[in-house]
Formats: sequence, structure tokens, C-alpha cells
Amino acid sequence: MDEATLVLNVILYVLLPLWGIAGIVDWWCHRNTEIEKTSGLHEAYVHCLMGVQICIPLVLSLIFEVNVMIMLMCFASLVAHEIVAHYDVHYATGKREISIWEVHAHNYLATLPFFLLLLIIVRKWEVFLDTVTLNWGGGFGFQWREEPLGATGNYAIFYMVTMGIFVVFPYMQEWWRCYSYEREHGKPQVNS
Repeated sequence: MDEATLVLNVILYVLLPLWGIAGIVDWWCHRNTEIEKTSGLHEAYVHCLMGVQICIPLVLSLIFEVNVMIMLMCFASLVAHEIVAHYDVHYATGKREISIWEVHAHNYLATLPFFLLLLIIVRKWEVFLDTVTLNWGGGFGFQWREEPLGATGNYAIFYMVTMGIFVVFPYMQEWWRCYSYEREHGKPQVNS
């Protein structure tokens, strides 16, 4: 197995699943602290925003060839996600308990995108050089991924469906709990 394939397998079968597991743990912590009664709908919206910030470059990287445009989107999303994640913890602190499990989940949720981007850079070094040297000619647009992902080539579909079921759906349920609670009881009154 060559190094490029080994790096791809680490991305697909180690880091991306770990990211999903960290997301599930984070959601479970929110549920246990009754987010709907504490930091409420506002924090649920912040979680949705962070999910979208990461989802867009992730999906694009799975189904299209990584070019300058996708590399720029990955960089922008990583920076934006870190800013919003910092705001999220700042907002929630004092409104609800942030357990040690949630802190560990946040550690993974913050660092895994960085490591994923580093490994994408390793695999797409020429694209990275074009990105940072502003050699952007022809680096925009979408081209379907030529290299198959996984043994059958269906990894992208499997991963997106799995993440939809085990991560996106629970966070949608979290948003719905917060929305329903706020509609029935008003905004949570928690001293911050």
C-alpha cells in the first residue's frame, strides 16, 4: 500500500469516524444537561451553524476533487468554526454544566478538522501550493472525484448517511427540544 492510500485510509477509517463519535458524545452531554432548560434555543442554533460550517467542505471533499476553491473553503470553514466554537463555550458557561466528557468531545471536535485538513494538504500538496501562492487559474469549479473512496467506492454515501442518522438527526432533535421548550415555557431563565 502506498503512502497516499495509507493517508486516505487514516482519513476515512480513523479520523472521520472519530469525529462522528465525538459529535455523538457532545450531543449526549447536551441532552444530559437539559440544554432546552438552560442555554436553550440560542445554543442549539449555534450548534447548527457549526455543523453547517464543517459539513459543506467535508461533503465537497468527499464527492469532488480537492482544488483551490475547495481548499480555500476548508481553510475558511476551519477558522469560522473555531471562532463560533469559542463563542459557543463562552455562551454556555454558567448557563449549564459543561462536563469533563463534553470538554473531551470538544477537544476532538476542534482538533480533528485541523488534522483532517493537514492530511488533505499532504495528499494534495500541489493544490495547497497553488492555493498559498495564489496560482488559482483553473482551480475553481467542481470535478467529480476520480479516486474511489473505500473498498467499493461507496464510502462517501455510506459516511454521509451514517452521519445523518447518528449525528445530524440527534442535533435536529436537540434543536426541536429547545424550540418546543421555548415555545411552551419561554426562554430559559438561567443566571449567567
